[in-house]
Amino acid sequence: MTLRPPPSRRVGPVTRTDIVRFAGAGGDFNPLHHDPEAARRAGFDDVIAMGQFQAGVLAGFLTDWVGVENLRSLEVRFVAPVRLGDTIEVSAKVGSAESGVTQISLTASAGPTIVVTAEASVADPSS
Repeated sequence: MTLRPPPSRRVGPVTRTDIVRFAGAGGDFNPLHHDPEAARRAGFDDVIAMGQFQAGVLAGFLTDWVGVENLRSLEVRFVAPVRLGDTIEVSAKVGSAESGVTQISLTASAGPTIVVTAEASVADPSS
């Protein structure tokens, strides 16, 4: 079976509440994610989302498509921060398939800026 990528998914705009809730769930209490002054001292206009937030959006998109039981590997690269008000758009491209495993490239963007890229290996969902 040949996988076809689903339509891209948009999540957002990202709110302060989204970031704080994710921090609580994941235990990431770096001040860059909840303290505007700390974020400004680091060179940002306001707080930023933790990289795992956008990686989680991307992973959810992938597993909603192929099923978590078919995910074999996921390698994520953080490229740029996500700021308050950003809308994240995730998309996928299907690559090569061999021995029942398909390679997938994923991208998460905020407007024209790529914020996360990933490479995944997934088992054929029909196997």
